[in-house]
Amino acid sequence: MSTFGMPLAASPPARGRVRRGLAAGVVTALAATLLAVVPTTAAQAAPVLLSQGKPVTASSQEHYGTPAGDAVDGNLGTRWSSAASDGQWLQVDLGSSVALSQVVLRWETAYAKAYRIELSTDGTTWSTAYSTATGVGGTETIAVSGTARYVRMQGVTRATGYGYSLWEFQVYGGGDSGPALPGGGDLGPNVHVVDPSTPNIQGKLDQVFQEQESAQFGSGRHAFLFKPGTYDNLNAQIGFYTQIAGLGLRPGDTTINGDVTVDAGWFNGNATQNFWRGAEGLTLNPVNGTNRWAVSQASSFRRMHVKGGLNLAPNGYGWASGGYIADSKVDGQIGNYSQQQWYTRDSSIGGWSNSVWNQTFSGVEGAPATSFPEPRYTTLDTTPISREKPYLYLDGGEYKVFAPAKRVNARGTSWANGTPQGQSIPLSQFYVVKPGATAATINQALAQGLNLLFTPGVYHVDRTINVNRANTIVLGLGLATIIPDNGVTAMRVADVDGVRLAGFLIDAGPVNSPTLLEIGPQGAGADHAANPTTVQDVYIRIGGAGAGKATTSMVVNSDDAIIDHTWVWRADHGEGWGWETNRADYGVRVNGDDVLATGLFVEHFNKYDVEWYGERGRTIFYQNEKAYDAPNQAAIQNGTTKGYAAYRVDDSVNAHEAWGLGSYCNYNVDPTIVQDHGFKAPVKPGVKFHSLLVVSLGGMGHYNHVINDTGASTIPAGTSTVPSTVVSFP
Repeated sequence: MSTFGMPLAASPPARGRVRRGLAAGVVTALAATLLAVVPTTAAQAAPVLLSQGKPVTASSQEHYGTPAGDAVDGNLGTRWSSAASDGQWLQVDLGSSVALSQVVLRWETAYAKAYRIELSTDGTTWSTAYSTATGVGGTETIAVSGTARYVRMQGVTRATGYGYSLWEFQVYGGGDSGPALPGGGDLGPNVHVVDPSTPNIQGKLDQVFQEQESAQFGSGRHAFLFKPGTYDNLNAQIGFYTQIAGLGLRPGDTTINGDVTVDAGWFNGNATQNFWRGAEGLTLNPVNGTNRWAVSQASSFRRMHVKGGLNLAPNGYGWASGGYIADSKVDGQIGNYSQQQWYTRDSSIGGWSNSVWNQTFSGVEGAPATSFPEPRYTTLDTTPISREKPYLYLDGGEYKVFAPAKRVNARGTSWANGTPQGQSIPLSQFYVVKPGATAATINQALAQGLNLLFTPGVYHVDRTINVNRANTIVLGLGLATIIPDNGVTAMRVADVDGVRLAGFLIDAGPVNSPTLLEIGPQGAGADHAANPTTVQDVYIRIGGAGAGKATTSMVVNSDDAIIDHTWVWRADHGEGWGWETNRADYGVRVNGDDVLATGLFVEHFNKYDVEWYGERGRTIFYQNEKAYDAPNQAAIQNGTTKGYAAYRVDDSVNAHEAWGLGSYCNYNVDPTIVQDHGFKAPVKPGVKFHSLLVVSLGGMGHYNHVINDTGASTIPAGTSTVPSTVVSFP
């Protein structure tokens, strides 16, 4: 979204187990042992944990709840167990041959009395690296030597009447990676941690806001973290690249008697460029009863409890183009006013006013009923699948990251009934990334088995960050920003379970990258339905802060992934933009099956903004603008079709469904440009669209149809910016 907008609003009037085995206290002790295995000092060379999240097979499993993959998932609360007979095995594929140094077996009660550790380069011919007939169970650390791709625990004789059972099967090697990287540590200079006794909190908030209020493409990055307690008489004004969050496990743990405010004074009352900021995990008692949160894209409002109303418009009710709310409770009414579009998920609200173009709700208690096209409300009773964003919190005096549990057919907040469900991970299991860290160091931390916590800053990477381990968390604070140098892909995720990416910005570099973010490799096909990868508050930018190029911004190859609130933006203002200067043909391409997008914002790409090839994809809320800067009709000619669709479902797809989609054009270089349609999809019984619209902003270009050849042209509306709508398709 740029400076243009049309104010159409009135002024205000853990899976279960058959046999859990060890007691929870013993599991905790094992967890402590696990932390001891990865050295936490830089004084000695560190073997790298190679096996975690890698493909694994077994001769058998005891029960559907104890699969082989649970022995390499890094979770000491899950395990593999075999059938109750001798001669069972567990085998991991490291992906390539590597020098090995150590194998760690973390047995459950059912352990092996006799077993072998076997190595292979091809998975067929095996050699014995270790053998014993006097296994003792518990945690066994075994020194091995040799080069292998495949490593196998071959059970010979059981010690109990059960089968063989491992909490974790860990293979280490590649010891040339340098000194071990420590987990945990301080959060760096740009994280401002306060408690109720901290002096002059308001002064620090004001200082940072003064720096960040209009720094749309600046390098400053900040996070304000409020320890649990009550804070009086604060007005936290939130500018660019600023995050404010409570450090409690629940929003009610941290209360501000005051406001968390976003307004648009810096831009003369126009909020359409209030990007890149966020508020999380706080309870607010607004001074005048209503909190103002006048934002546009890439601004999240999560796990918030507003004991009053929420105003989404700037002072003066000027233009605004947001926005996103999730897992929040607003006791009073949300005043939408001039917000052109908004998506609210899994929340509770006291009411909602005004609809403008596209207001979409899923799983929201108190949401207005579907009435599209007028008022323009689209409401789903529940969200099919959701899993809230991970977040940092204090457990007593210890920092941890809470990873909320997956919910199916969710409605209302995850914390309404008290303690939210999920897993807590100590900060000691995270590499705390600080400005100056290199991609080599970041990848070493990942290879050691650490998660990543990016502190606020700008990070240049000269190689791809590879997230290969299942259940890895990559969490950014203060809109931490990753810039790929020399045309590399910024980040790739393997085809593994449960990776969580959250809270950071990828900013394209001046050398063209083929992709910026890849979820799963090409051809990925593993089933992740039980534990999907999630991408939340992860934003992508091409240009604006300087020339940037990328052929395709985000590619989703893994099945079952959830994209929960992203803004993928080819810049239309700032520095380093122009039809070829920040060339970026494609925004988001989905190849995986059963992918769900909740809150998808993709804008201004030279060709297709979104392309969907996977089966059974679903999108709840989509906001798009076509590229403003197309020089002429020929520049966007797509064969015999005028223009590239904002959202295209490939003709090969048999099942797809989407709700609440809008595409807008503002061809301000050549206003005579015409798009044949905003949306393109095959006409099949399983392909369904609900609540679609296209808008010509002030007559700057036009659409002939909404989807395919369905829906009225925007041309009869002239320059009055009236949407053309389709309630359902086909």
